[in-house]
Amino acid sequence: MPTTSRNRTGRRVAVVGISLSDCGRVDGATPYSLHAQAARRALADSGLDRALIDGLGSAGLGTLAPVEVAEYLGLRPRWVDSTSVGGATWEVMAAHAADAIAAGHANAVLLVYGSTARADIKAGRRTSNLSFGARGPLQFEVPYGHTLVAKYAMAARRHMHAYGTTLEQLAEVAVQARANAAHNPEAMFRDPVTVDDVLGGPMIADPFTKLHCCIRSDGGSAVLLAAEEYVPDTAKAPVWILGTGEHVSHTTMSEWEDFTVSPAAVSGRLAFERAGVRPADVDLAEIYDAFTYMTLVTLEDLGFCAKGEGGAFVEKGRLTVGGGLPVNTDGGGLSACHPGMRGLFLLVEAVRQLRGEAPGAQVRRADGSLPELAVASGTGGWFCSSGTVVLGRG
Repeated sequence: MPTTSRNRTGRRVAVVGISLSDCGRVDGATPYSLHAQAARRALADSGLDRALIDGLGSAGLGTLAPVEVAEYLGLRPRWVDSTSVGGATWEVMAAHAADAIAAGHANAVLLVYGSTARADIKAGRRTSNLSFGARGPLQFEVPYGHTLVAKYAMAARRHMHAYGTTLEQLAEVAVQARANAAHNPEAMFRDPVTVDDVLGGPMIADPFTKLHCCIRSDGGSAVLLAAEEYVPDTAKAPVWILGTGEHVSHTTMSEWEDFTVSPAAVSGRLAFERAGVRPADVDLAEIYDAFTYMTLVTLEDLGFCAKGEGGAFVEKGRLTVGGGLPVNTDGGGLSACHPGMRGLFLLVEAVRQLRGEAPGAQVRRADGSLPELAVASGTGGWFCSSGTVVLGRG
């Protein structure tokens, strides 16, 4: 087991605190209050004093993110990050925070997120957005009604055409995510679904029916990273950041060279190389799953199977908690929660699993021991960006 953080010469970096705010259907909260709730819980989970926090990563809230969030939380950080690359934001921020801590620019960095996306729509405070905007390069696509879900659907169709991936195989991703959610008391949807249920649902964007698409929820989460010298004072065993990688590729679909390859092909390779491990060494994976195709193609690009073999790889329950490679063990964005930029939830669940804190849905190795290695890989936009983090107990 590697014991360095991205093979740095600086300080090792560990995740020392994790939390979720109230999630699912949260009608009485604001995004700011969910940030605060998640931050307090993560700090309590760490057992450290809040005065130690000198770094903050936040995106998606306020005119001057993360300044407004820092003020609301009563923090005065000397290191900040507001990188916003969609769902991959939090894996990218974790990489930046680990670098900063290793270099001595910060001692403890709080990453925090909260959103009331579901409640806002229900209350009429916002409407469902169809595009990210119409300025810059996007102006050449938006007039044709090319929505986010349509872009993912086009990519899925290309994979089906190129490699023979089937609708049933894509549906298996949703079925197994729901099977994992059934063991998670915090999951928004826990009732089992079948492949026929997925295929028979209302069409959203061909080939995606409703259950191919993530749910919309409220919720927040927080992760606290700290330098190795503070680990002896923490309340829980540390989970170390072993390697990270990030990559951006395009914003307009015309600039995406191959719809069957995501930016995780680069971020994953970098993360594994820097951690000094191989995909075959990993015990579980938390993967961004706004749509079923995202899970399938990211598994290929991270190296868990060869390009074009993702369809066969996800069959026969392989992604369930008891399967060959447990994926999205909390139920993922398809069943557990998806309040917006879900990447931070991936890190929380990966750490929870490595700590052995997921009763009922706890991943174990063949000998019954707790997992040693996990990977969290976030995707942003329409496969525009990716951040990958390898975490370990050793």
